[in-house]
Amino acid sequence: MVGVDATNLRRGGGMTHLIELLTAAKPENQDVAKVIVWGGAQTLAQLPERSWLEKVNVIALNRGLLRRAWWQRFSLSRAAHAAGCSVLFVPGGSYAGNFRPMITMSRNLLPFEWQELRRYAGSRTTFKLLLLRYIQSRSFRGADGLIFLTEYARQVVLKVTGQLAGKTITIPHGINPRFQIKRKDTHPSGEYTESNPCRLLYVSIIDQYKHQWHVVEAVNALRSEGLSIVLDLVGPAYSPALARLRAVLARRDPEGRWVHYHGAVPYEALHSIYEDADIGVFASSCENMPNILLEAMAAGLPIACSDRGPMPEVLGEAGIYFNPELPASIAEALRKLMFDAPLRAKLAGLAADKAKEYSWERCARDTFTFVAKVAHRKL
Repeated sequence: MVGVDATNLRRGGGMTHLIELLTAAKPENQDVAKVIVWGGAQTLAQLPERSWLEKVNVIALNRGLLRRAWWQRFSLSRAAHAAGCSVLFVPGGSYAGNFRPMITMSRNLLPFEWQELRRYAGSRTTFKLLLLRYIQSRSFRGADGLIFLTEYARQVVLKVTGQLAGKTITIPHGINPRFQIKRKDTHPSGEYTESNPCRLLYVSIIDQYKHQWHVVEAVNALRSEGLSIVLDLVGPAYSPALARLRAVLARRDPEGRWVHYHGAVPYEALHSIYEDADIGVFASSCENMPNILLEAMAAGLPIACSDRGPMPEVLGEAGIYFNPELPASIAEALRKLMFDAPLRAKLAGLAADKAKEYSWERCARDTFTFVAKVAHRKL
């Protein structure tokens, strides 16, 4: 039996991973008879119904962070032993209990990249990230198995933790097939007008390492050249970063004519956002596994992409790269795509094909195969 700790999974990429993993999984193929998940009611309600899946709603996990952390530290191990688990899977990345064998995941690279962490200097987020760096490093060193999402993430984390005693593996996330959209280039001649502009789409949280303000400056530079281009921004926001973005918008587009911030869109409806876009942009400088980049690839968008982190590993030769902190570099990448219809078509096709390498079925198979191997070593 495999136990899964969903103590701190409620929303975001971690929740999406768990939902998609359990939806695609066929654990019987890896000789796993049962999977039991401990979580709060909100978390468990989002998980699929499967004959081999047991969901345990723990009252403490419906409360605040301290109560959840206390339960994980002092009660989860007893619960896993009592249930007869042969291995405990902790996809959240942090674990302070004593159940063994235990497998965890590296999900968040911000605590492990100093240059990115420093973007939050002087804020409470800095303390939170430093604490996560300590807690997760300790969890990784004590784990019997650790799953990385990209080779880039493996290299970054191991520079901090040193070599680990447990087994490690790289298993990327998948992409839901509903993001595979049949699109047609609406500007094959490269002609853009104010009534039919080039629509640029950037889906991501507004945050310090996402650089939406630099994208706005790049689009502003292109518009100053007479190009008809508009920018759609989609995603929730970290307040200080949103304030920075709004300050740039007040200077560049105070009437909101060509930058439209739509806020957060539910994951279930996110695929529809990609249908009307002409070019995808991804300007993040810190990612573990850029799921949003995968979505844009699957949607068949020609993509202008940050050259940082694991982005070149994931996108490969299917995009145009730029320095995410230089608006001129971003503008040049966008300019290339806008004026070269054959290049747009080529890159869109390459991106869509490459996205097919990332499936949740493969992720689920490889994950449960790894979990079973770690469990058998300790039996």
